[in-house]
Amino acid sequence: MASYTDELEAVMAAEQRLRGAIAIAIARDDAGADRASPSSRHLAAADAAIDAWAEEGEEALDQRAFRPLTPLQEMLAEHRALLERIADIQDRRLS
Repeated sequence: MASYTDELEAVMAAEQRLRGAIAIAIARDDAGADRASPSSRHLAAADAAIDAWAEEGEEALDQRAFRPLTPLQEMLAEHRALLERIADIQDRRLS
């Protein structure tokens, strides 16, 4: 018998893992940083990058349509999609 897995918990865990991966990607650009585990400074920088990506809106995304996204931008786009999925799951549960 398979155990019950809450979809919301799984998506939220994936969002947190991706947030950490974004912080590690930022740490890679920081010469003296430990690349295996991001510092609180790198996590704060990841949060700032996530917020900036969300605030750019569709105009900035449309301008990028003709050039490839960087690996960091791809992670930020994936993170935004996870946040939207979390919101959708929560909305479904409230209705």
